[in-house]
Amino acid sequence: MKVTTQRLSQHVHTVDGRTDGEPVLFVHGNVSSGAFWRDSMAALPEGYRPLAVDLRGFGETDPAPVDATRGLRDYSDDVLELVDALGLDGVHLVGWSMGGGVVLQALRDRPAVVRSVTLVNPISPYGFGGTEGPDGRLTHPDGTGAGAGAANPDFVTRLQAGDLSEESPTSPRNVLRSSYVKDPARLTDEDFYVRSMLTTRVGEAHYPGDAATSGAWPGVAPGKTGVLNAIAPTHFRLDHLHEIHPRPPILWIRGADDLIVSDTSLFDLAHLGALGVVPGSPGTPAQPMVTQTRTVLERYGHYREVVLDDCGHSPHLEHPAEFQRLLADHVKDA
Repeated sequence: MKVTTQRLSQHVHTVDGRTDGEPVLFVHGNVSSGAFWRDSMAALPEGYRPLAVDLRGFGETDPAPVDATRGLRDYSDDVLELVDALGLDGVHLVGWSMGGGVVLQALRDRPAVVRSVTLVNPISPYGFGGTEGPDGRLTHPDGTGAGAGAANPDFVTRLQAGDLSEESPTSPRNVLRSSYVKDPARLTDEDFYVRSMLTTRVGEAHYPGDAATSGAWPGVAPGKTGVLNAIAPTHFRLDHLHEIHPRPPILWIRGADDLIVSDTSLFDLAHLGALGVVPGSPGTPAQPMVTQTRTVLERYGHYREVVLDDCGHSPHLEHPAEFQRLLADHVKDA
């Protein structure tokens, strides 16, 4: 269904016949859409109303530009306006990858409307790239190492071209197989998910955003528009999550073998420099993404961490039965 607010028109995935019950709102990650939640939505127990939004610039939602200087607030404000428009009372928020950052920002800004939060392999509360240490301190003041300049240009080109092939390691299909999941054999409908990835709007206002340069290694810094700049640590930081009231319970589910969000992420230029993949590294340490999340949640206090073995970046796709059980128990306890 389409929900039009003052901000934009948002596409929301629903399940036929499920119009009542406690609302559970699923928020997808980068280069995907709400379609990635299809099976998780259908598996919710009776008594819950499953909803999955396409964020701006993804799926069938309006391709409104992303002001990266607001961090993830363009997305989280859209989500909160959707909550208001639908009259959702005490919503359970579920966020995967970048969507985890979106729901945490929504929680930070309006905790009273949230009944529970489930984080699925979320980005660090200190963004993606350009930081070090558990406290998320900037490696350089300008956020060097983060932003749109860190995107693989061939992947961007293939995404924009709607590439459905498997001819290159950087095709969306092969990125899904190699990075979104640990074992692609577990994907029950690969074409469905690839087509969802290809709904991503490409450009300076969307993915990956406008590129900026830096005089420090590796030569890229966050710009001011688009997706990857919105998750740069100069724009997105959640230092004070523990100060909100009320503090609804948080369930943090993550795959033990995640290559994207990790203390040694293969998408972090600093870690790639340490491996020698990106030459010239001065020894910049990898961003400890998982450690940073744990540090923030330990201050928050009201959370539980569950690690799924033999699982990559997408527990809801790789171990659906276990994920669905954990989510159902969490929303019920909340």
